[in-house]
Amino acid sequence: MQHRLILKNIFVNTILCLSMASTGFQAWAEDSNDANSMELRRIMQDLGKNMQTVTDGISREDWELIKETAPLIADHPQPPFSEKIKILSFIGSNVGKFRDYDKQTHQAARELELAAMKPDGEMVIAAFARLQNSCLLCHQSFRKPFVEHFYGQH
Repeated sequence: MQHRLILKNIFVNTILCLSMASTGFQAWAEDSNDANSMELRRIMQDLGKNMQTVTDGISREDWELIKETAPLIADHPQPPFSEKIKILSFIGSNVGKFRDYDKQTHQAARELELAAMKPDGEMVIAAFARLQNSCLLCHQSFRKPFVEHFYGQH
């Protein structure tokens, strides 16, 4: 019984975190069709949709859907080389931190895929929580200054 309560609390916290992250993805991804919009914005928008798909899969215990979606997160597209140079130049001495977050995201998404293959709901939720945490930490470190620098938005 205690085990199910813990699992339920993790799931509820995961859904709350995703709701907050989803709002951030939407704010970041707004105007993605704007001529001045960077490719990274579209990538983030797609990642947000994939994270929502995983949440839906967890709620319905659709392990196959999660198994199919996790690689889309782990192997998300990269911005074009010229855009990547602008991003890395802006990030400067924090490049290592930025790459570590990307590596953590990739690893957590792979763990999510493996857990869905078992299928093990508890492992799926734990891997998804790690995935969300890596996204959140990166966003807290980089999103606001990035958006202000490249889009002049506060």
